[in-house]
Amino acid sequence: MTETTQINVRLPEKLLSSATRYAENHGFSNVQELIKNTLRQKLFEEPLVTAEELSLIKKLAEVSEKRGLFKTENDLFRKLRRTDG
Repeated sequence: MTETTQINVRLPEKLLSSATRYAENHGFSNVQELIKNTLRQKLFEEPLVTAEELSLIKKLAEVSEKRGLFKTENDLFRKLRRTDG
């Protein structure tokens, strides 16, 4: 059996309130489960986008914005989701 250690975390009331709402809306039994799940994701799961890929995406967004290829963030996301073919 895995040994566990209890820790105490102090959160500002607004952060705790937001975390509680998030946990309720996303199927977590409580904020503790949300925190454990979030730590597992950060520590053990492969990121969806690498740091290098994120850097390239930021550069693409900057160039696209300078060239006026989109007017709003929503326009950009619509263009990124669109597939040809």
